[in-house]
Amino acid sequence: MSSTIANRYADALFQIALEKQVVVEVNADLDELVKVIETTPELISLLNTPKFSIERKKQIVAEVFANANPIVVNAIQLLIEKKRVNEIANLARSYKQLAAEAQGSADATVFSTRALTDQEKDEISSSFGKLVGKEKLTITNAIDPSIIGGVRVQIGNYIFDNTVASKLENLKRTLVG
Repeated sequence: MSSTIANRYADALFQIALEKQVVVEVNADLDELVKVIETTPELISLLNTPKFSIERKKQIVAEVFANANPIVVNAIQLLIEKKRVNEIANLARSYKQLAAEAQGSADATVFSTRALTDQEKDEISSSFGKLVGKEKLTITNAIDPSIIGGVRVQIGNYIFDNTVASKLENLKRTLVG
């Protein structure tokens, strides 16, 4: 869940990226940043420690993320200055949502009993994208054997459940009362 603070920073970052026409690049850099944070939680600990000055922490970020877009590095450095380093992942999440909305796409999770082919993902993307008013869906496939067959698609707050398990449950409710 994103915080109000992260949403504000993400909105500002998105406006700058839009102005400089680097929305996709910034999104990719933020994805990499989140991966780094998730795989090395020591980085956040280091950026939160009072042992180093704010300037030293900013220098560390500039060195570690030298290949990232400068506006991403500046955003991280601003979070360091404001002592809001823990908001980096939330900022990335909020930014990703803003970028997807601007590009007419949304994230979707598709639950199925097996891995979907690229063709199946494309068909689901076009079919369900129209239902929620998006041009494209970025699909994450989750394997769930308990659904028996069919698919359950979750797009934001929308859930489209066309699984055998849910149909059996509905039939059971109808028959039992």
